Amino acid sequence: MVIKKVSIKNFRNIEDICFTPDEKVNVLCGDNAQGKTNIIEALWLFTGAKSFRGAHDAQLLQKGKQKGEICAEFESGGVENTAKIIIGEKREAFLNGKKLKNPAELSKYFFAFVFSPQDITLASAAPAVRRRFLDTAVCQISPMYIQYLKDYTRAVTQRNNILRDCKFDAGKKIFLDDLEQAIIKNGEKILDYRRRYINKLSQIIPDIFSKLTENKEVLDISYISSINGDYETALKNSRSEDIIRGMTAIGPHRDDICFKINGFTAKEYSSQGQKRSIAIALKIAGAEILKTATGQPPTALFDDVMSELDKTRQDYILNHIKNWQVFITCCEKAHFENMRQGKIFFIRNGGVV
Repeated sequence: MVIKKVSIKNFRNIEDICFTPDEKVNVLCGDNAQGKTNIIEALWLFTGAKSFRGAHDAQLLQKGKQKGEICAEFESGGVENTAKIIIGEKREAFLNGKKLKNPAELSKYFFAFVFSPQDITLASAAPAVRRRFLDTAVCQISPMYIQYLKDYTRAVTQRNNILRDCKFDAGKKIFLDDLEQAIIKNGEKILDYRRRYINKLSQIIPDIFSKLTENKEVLDISYISSINGDYETALKNSRSEDIIRGMTAIGPHRDDICFKINGFTAKEYSSQGQKRSIAIALKIAGAEILKTATGQPPTALFDDVMSELDKTRQDYILNHIKNWQVFITCCEKAHFENMRQGKIFFIRNGGVV
């Protein structure tokens, strides 16, 4: 997949820019707070996912503006496409002039992966961060997964509300049965998708991690479920304690991913360098899975992470994705003075100079 042209209007600090990327390497260079990450964020939205920075749509608009717009011309699978996203009271997406049912449908046509500073801490962050990484990755190759997540989250939220009400009115327990069936139905699908994805990762990650560590270390990855035994039985058995807590304590929303290096849990025993290698291996392996699933090399979006890595890890990333289109943000032009191909775009005050 190759992005041919990008235009952005009224997006964060960007009023109106338009540029033609190189098919290989694109460096977005400039001081902090000039708009480099905003461009990466805008491109990421074409995957159909939410902002990787955790922003709500209203936060994406330039101050004082009621509507923003991002457009991209891209080639995917030998087909030329034009995608447009309009950000207003809600986000709307268009492909080749046709309005899509929802922005998530863009995930069927536009493929990318993003590597940002918060991803570097994936191995040591809170479980919710790893779940979000996993859910985003699964959504990219299985768009229907999004609906299972929405239905599951809605049912869990409703159950939590009833659990809290049950403290004062035990009669509300009669509403739990139907909600728990909805939780189990969607939760089992989520678990199946997640475990299959982890299985794919486990077949790719060890080799990538081994090369990053010069064949000195072995990385294992596994899915840690909060459910022991039968899902339905476990959920019913947890009711009494859940009522006391006022929340659902088991299910996919409480699960985690475990990394082990040479048999030791990475979160507790690994160095910062090892944890960064885990993050790199995860992202590269995820990109390989996406490439296999779609038949297209995804566009690589690197937001201010190269300065966080040593030269060995920088070289591995750049060499491993040398045949993909890449967008990299940086503050110092000197980091890319020896770049033999590609373009450097200087970003200042939300514009290309």
